Amino acid sequence: MNKLRATTLVTAILVLIVGAWAQKKAPLALKQTIPVTGLNKDGDFDHFAADVPGHRLFLTAEDNSAVEIFDLGAGKLVHTITDVKAPHSMVYRADLKKLFIVDGGAGELRIYDSDSYKPMGSVKLRDDADSMAYDPSTKYMYVVNGGEGAHMAYSFVSVVDTTAGKNLADIKIDSDAVEALALEKSGPRLFVNMTGKDAVAVVDREKHTVINTWPTGQVAKHLIAMSFDEAGHRLFVSTRTPGKLIILDTDSGKVVTSLPCVSNNDDMAYDPASKRIYISGSGFVDIYHQKDADHYDQIAHFPTAFRARTSILIPELKKYYLAVPHHGTTEAAVRVYDVMPD
Repeated sequence: MNKLRATTLVTAILVLIVGAWAQKKAPLALKQTIPVTGLNKDGDFDHFAADVPGHRLFLTAEDNSAVEIFDLGAGKLVHTITDVKAPHSMVYRADLKKLFIVDGGAGELRIYDSDSYKPMGSVKLRDDADSMAYDPSTKYMYVVNGGEGAHMAYSFVSVVDTTAGKNLADIKIDSDAVEALALEKSGPRLFVNMTGKDAVAVVDREKHTVINTWPTGQVAKHLIAMSFDEAGHRLFVSTRTPGKLIILDTDSGKVVTSLPCVSNNDDMAYDPASKRIYISGSGFVDIYHQKDADHYDQIAHFPTAFRARTSILIPELKKYYLAVPHHGTTEAAVRVYDVMPD
């Protein structure tokens, strides 16, 4: 064997070894692709909700005025709710067998029977109702509405009692755009992304008022997604200008550190068991490992698809679900990934 052939062979072997190692170390592994059929036009999805015991996944097809329901056991789309205008976020209550859908086009929280998918009523909100946070202890939904999409200079977080089906209070947020919320379980605080002000508002849920504001514009602008490590006293916020993951100390409100992330992002999840943070954006999922409260490493810049920004992590299933919208030759689908151990 001459020297050139030997070198080529060694290089090929090394490429195979490195490739196999990289594949083994990838934090996500594609297991299944579930087609999303029957959409009338191209357009984005927004958020997921899950019925884990019932093996169902709910997905808002925002631009197609639909909510898609998937049977995770069968791995297929089983129903579509079509009498919504612009659905954004959802809560599923297994105890009531009800699905609560925030419909920004109707300016309502719409309520459906989760077996028949028939409408059961609604709670009136303002136009452009969008994201929400849910408190399982009180069964209250905190729903963003108003703002620029409703031709208002400020927004509201409405407190909706899902048991009674009524709006209890409106908390005014001095920003014409609010993108995400995170709820403190051990205390009364609610964290609110003031996208229009490049800051995080801290709300007292008992007093229904903003008690503090933490600026983030000095690091990056246009806040989008949010997640919370309550035990570690750290709030995670993503931005788009530029794409950043910002970590805030929830005791002081100060920025601890920041890392680059995919710029056109929309969803984030934090898994306290694995100490991983997942941010989904157009073309990639960025994944980080939390070494401790102050130190973070990016462990993957995982390629996905154009405008595949909608995702949900279900740790008890060890699954990560990603919605891929129709674009060009790419058909709309939900990709199901196994979450791989370190």
